[in-house]
Amino acid sequence: MDIFEAIRANLLSPAVLFFVMGVLAAVFKSDLKFPEALYVTLTIYLLTAIGFKGGVAIAEAGFAAVWLPALAAMALGTVIPFWTYPVLRFLGRMSPVDAAAIAGHYGSVSAVTFIAATNYLKDIELPYESYAAAFLAVMESPAIIVGVLLGKLAQRQRNRTSAFGDSVKTALHEALLGRSVFLLVGGLVVGALCGKRGMAGVEPFFVTPFQGVLALFLMEMGMVAGRRLGDLRKVGPFLLGFGLLAPLVHGFLGAAVGQMAGLSLGGVTLMATLSASASYIAAPAAMRLSLPDANPTLYLTSSLAITFPFNITIGIPIYYEFARWWQP
Repeated sequence: MDIFEAIRANLLSPAVLFFVMGVLAAVFKSDLKFPEALYVTLTIYLLTAIGFKGGVAIAEAGFAAVWLPALAAMALGTVIPFWTYPVLRFLGRMSPVDAAAIAGHYGSVSAVTFIAATNYLKDIELPYESYAAAFLAVMESPAIIVGVLLGKLAQRQRNRTSAFGDSVKTALHEALLGRSVFLLVGGLVVGALCGKRGMAGVEPFFVTPFQGVLALFLMEMGMVAGRRLGDLRKVGPFLLGFGLLAPLVHGFLGAAVGQMAGLSLGGVTLMATLSASASYIAAPAAMRLSLPDANPTLYLTSSLAITFPFNITIGIPIYYEFARWWQP
């Protein structure tokens, strides 16, 4: 399958089409709206299901097979903010706190982009490591912590009286115990303890309805992204270019790291996709608490209205090509 055929197939997948449906609903001002409680419920379901299935897969594969690629994923999530911060700060001429907040978003990951990538691999019948959800869990927190620390260090230089210790404590609590991380890690632990026998009891709930729940969630994400399209005029051409170029750079790097960690072609594709994704659930919540001076228009629009649509429409097939390029 060449790259253009892969992109076409991805664009016509149910998940992407439901996302586009949501964008159109927002653009044409439909009265379609999801209740907040339903959005939260869908989020809890997806994150718990991903974590639980990943934990079962870890139990099947064994820790010896998981530790090296998981450590590589954690390292990626940690270091990405360190080079995105100076790019945003000096090339983009952003304030230190805005640059730090955006850097934290791009080092962190998007669970829905990960799910879209697994769907893409199933569509092209390419196997991948079933424990790959562990990568998602370990990449979520480190980048958020690094982003908050960068922002607080910059603020501390400007204001010597700022309570650095309290801010770091708040950042650590939100990054490690925030809803998305807690559900992912908790689901992983439960799945690892229960194993395949435990999965048999909950499979009709966590496996069979999963794709339908994902379609509804992506429709809601489409409406959210569609409502932020107007913000593109505010963020300027630099952030628009950054939101499109950074995923490609990070995806290429993620594919290289996945290959060095010994993953299969499908696993390398998922590592590349996670590296290219940007958080829009855990990171915004943490930044709102720890870096309240950061402008939400900048970090939400770049991650949700620019990078997320790019990734789930044409980005994932490109990251698959990156993974193929790194294959020996």
